[in-house]
Amino acid sequence: MSRAAHPAGPRYADVLTAGGVSAPPADLNALDPKVWPITAARDEEGQLTLGGLGVAELARRQGTPAYVLDEADWRRRARTWLAAFGSYDPQEPPVHYAGKSFLSKAVARWAAEEGLGLDVCSGGELAVALAAAFPAHRITFHGNNKTVAELGRALDAGVGRFVLDSHEEIDRLAAAAIERETTAAVMVRVTVGVEAHTHEFIATAHEDQKFGFSLAGGEAAEAVRHVLKFRAGGKTPPLELVGLHSHIGSQIFDTAGFETAAHRAVGLLAAIRDEHGLVLPELDLGGGLGIAYTSEDDPQDAFSIVAALKAIVARECFGYSLPTPQITVEPGRAISGPPGVTLYEVGTVKPLEGLRTYVSVDGGMSDNIRTALYDAAYTCVLASRTSEAEPMLARVVGKHCEAGDIVVKDAWLPADVRPGDLLAVAATGAYCRSMSSNYNHALRPPVLAVLDGAERVLVRRETEDDLLALDLG
Repeated sequence: MSRAAHPAGPRYADVLTAGGVSAPPADLNALDPKVWPITAARDEEGQLTLGGLGVAELARRQGTPAYVLDEADWRRRARTWLAAFGSYDPQEPPVHYAGKSFLSKAVARWAAEEGLGLDVCSGGELAVALAAAFPAHRITFHGNNKTVAELGRALDAGVGRFVLDSHEEIDRLAAAAIERETTAAVMVRVTVGVEAHTHEFIATAHEDQKFGFSLAGGEAAEAVRHVLKFRAGGKTPPLELVGLHSHIGSQIFDTAGFETAAHRAVGLLAAIRDEHGLVLPELDLGGGLGIAYTSEDDPQDAFSIVAALKAIVARECFGYSLPTPQITVEPGRAISGPPGVTLYEVGTVKPLEGLRTYVSVDGGMSDNIRTALYDAAYTCVLASRTSEAEPMLARVVGKHCEAGDIVVKDAWLPADVRPGDLLAVAATGAYCRSMSSNYNHALRPPVLAVLDGAERVLVRRETEDDLLALDLG
């Protein structure tokens, strides 16, 4: 699904054109199961319930805005991805949760308990994983500019895989491993030249971007040589090359791009065998599989995706007379996105004759930057009650001093929406809290887990004392 953006940003104030907005749903109170968490429902009074808990009571106790995670749905999705692979070594799980989508100590524990691996891409994410006692050997460390300190800490912790992204990093990691008299298992990140059908800023495998080593220019083959040169001398090498890594983008709805990526990555595996006599046992195809943000989105299920990826890689390896490597995938959004809902309270309702109605809520771009950054589409509903009022085309906006402070660009809401109502925005479990900010000195919302009629605070709401604690005056 393509997300195109104007070079200077989306033109938010454009007048609506015919056919530019989907028709209103037949029932404004309905909850599309493709979009909402597995436990989302309406109670007898018409309010939205999540994890068996009414959102009005949740908002009364915890305030708004608030990120809410359906723990049962999160865990179910993790188990589904693992089940799609069938049998595997539990010490080397084929599914690594991409922590950048959302990571906290509790979520890291969920991932550990469900048997997932974990991808981290910064020292901070690694710190959270280690604080949660996540098994270090199931951690993969990503990032295009890992520092010497980050690499050293990861080695000391016993991180299982390092995804190498530059020649400087190869030397940095080798030096750190030599200093510690240890060996780091590494994968070379390959830029395979596939441009996924997604937004420009989240397509990551075309040539003109910062990640990985280009396959077309021979840089990937040279990076492999660079890693393998440390085998010389008869000593235990500081780096052990175990596989290749390829990630083609995010919010991808089909496996066509993966087919081309796998063809090119397996070609490199064959070249490595022919040049170095080395058959690499692993191929990480990354993540990026899309989810349904709206009813129009139609993502594939985990079993279909995994079956397709296995068939693609097996076919390509057969053509090169290679054994099929262990395939690893890195779902983040596909696990954490749909279980997440953000609750807001309506503050003002401003009709603009001939255009639309602006519904302002008590959050905004500080807690969900994706609409402003990627022109992302979301689904929202009136959550504190049902309504039989006529549908009204609305734009749900935040309270920040920015014209582009938009939460849901085009939302069909009941025409009787009023201040004090609660709105719920679906599929916000990935990248919303992770990319949140204190713009305009906003306080970041809490993250709440709901399960069996009770809530638990995973990340508390920020306070003014938190903001002022860093300001030394």
